[in-house]
Amino acid sequence: MRQIVLDTETTGLEAASGHRVIEVGAVEFENRRATGRSFHRYINPERAVDAGALEVHGIDNEFLSDQPVFAAIADELVEFLNGAELVIHNADFDIGFINNELTRLPHLPDDIRERCGVLDTLRLARRLHPGQRNNLDALAKRYHVDNSRRELHGALLDAQILAEVYLAMTGGQASLILDSEQQANEANGQPVLQRIERADLALRVIRADTSELAAHEAFLVTIESESGAPAIWRETADEASATV
Repeated sequence: MRQIVLDTETTGLEAASGHRVIEVGAVEFENRRATGRSFHRYINPERAVDAGALEVHGIDNEFLSDQPVFAAIADELVEFLNGAELVIHNADFDIGFINNELTRLPHLPDDIRERCGVLDTLRLARRLHPGQRNNLDALAKRYHVDNSRRELHGALLDAQILAEVYLAMTGGQASLILDSEQQANEANGQPVLQRIERADLALRVIRADTSELAAHEAFLVTIESESGAPAIWRETADEASATV
């Protein structure tokens, strides 16, 4: 399966208010292994960057003035993304901005989802970690992904970090180490971290035997005798049996 982890930086928060894309970064992997292919472009947005956005990514108007406009890189970007599943953190934001750019170009689709699937890692993280912080920095810390270089947001760096987080979060390999690098590390006697694929594992369920159940019952009777109240474990067991 071909997937591309993608991130953008923009002049501001809302495409509907006229804000534009200024950077696109994407890394490709096939069947959960990095291919070594990536896409990275800075883009002249033909407008000023908001002060708030500048504080986030540090990409200023003077630097962007020498970069190509989106129309000049659009065909190359769409060709790179075509047919892949896009892995994006808070996908609605990035997809909205990319689509806003595409609608200005009549020869390209108005919605990149006509060419690609989309997986939103923010939604995935919220299902896995409800009630917790699930921004990229929090996830990198939770899954032990190195984000020490992330002093400011950057599309390519953030895509690389997200790729590591996504692989760890979905229970597969935890690193984008290429085969050649892994072989070199193994040859030098250096350990290579690999996670076990758990999808096909069948876990044994060992139930208590008669003597163990009797010992458990005797212990509950002792608790109830000394406390003067029913043991909470009986209530839990009754609720569990009622739902079966």
